[in-house]
Amino acid sequence: MPNLVRNNYLPLIDRMKKESGDKSCPIWLLVNPKYPTVIHDIWAPVLYEIQDRVYRKLHLRIETENFFIKNAVSDIGIVSNTSNSRATAVAQEIAKLREDIHKFQPKILITFGTILDEFIRRVFELKPEKGPNYWSTTNLEDEFERSITSFDINRTNRIPLVRRIIKSTKFIEDQNYFSWEDTESYFREVGTKIADRIIENKDNLKIWIE
Repeated sequence: MPNLVRNNYLPLIDRMKKESGDKSCPIWLLVNPKYPTVIHDIWAPVLYEIQDRVYRKLHLRIETENFFIKNAVSDIGIVSNTSNSRATAVAQEIAKLREDIHKFQPKILITFGTILDEFIRRVFELKPEKGPNYWSTTNLEDEFERSITSFDINRTNRIPLVRRIIKSTKFIEDQNYFSWEDTESYFREVGTKIADRIIENKDNLKIWIE
């Protein structure tokens, strides 16, 4: 993707605070404050692919300025330590986000990386399938495919993306990295699949530029 096009999405990160955007927007992004560059490195190229496919199919553009972006907890592991004051704060954050999701009913909730995937599972009160060992990037691709296959516009759809891609033919089994031989193919694949769900439900999503 040309740098000039990618830079069109930089305002999303330049203005990032604890929260930005509009909670009534049907598309939310959940970001680990330790890694705010995911908006530029991962989301911007994925969004480019989404916009490209949507425009080719519908001749419409998505209004991105209102996307709700929230910095979420950066250390999910401390939640289990209930005697820790920080753990209490994290538990409160989970409860508040759960309350907001129930109130505003976003249709698409994008997360980046394994930690936030686990965090949002706790928000939705979904138990980890294999405990802490489940926090492995090897599962994110399957999680993404399940979210696309089971997409339902009548509920909030959790869509996990990787936090970082490095060009390599060797898989790095680590919670922070996901190797992909061709990064552009990843952006194109996930962007296309998300775009197809948006296109299918265009009449139920108030995200269009007038």
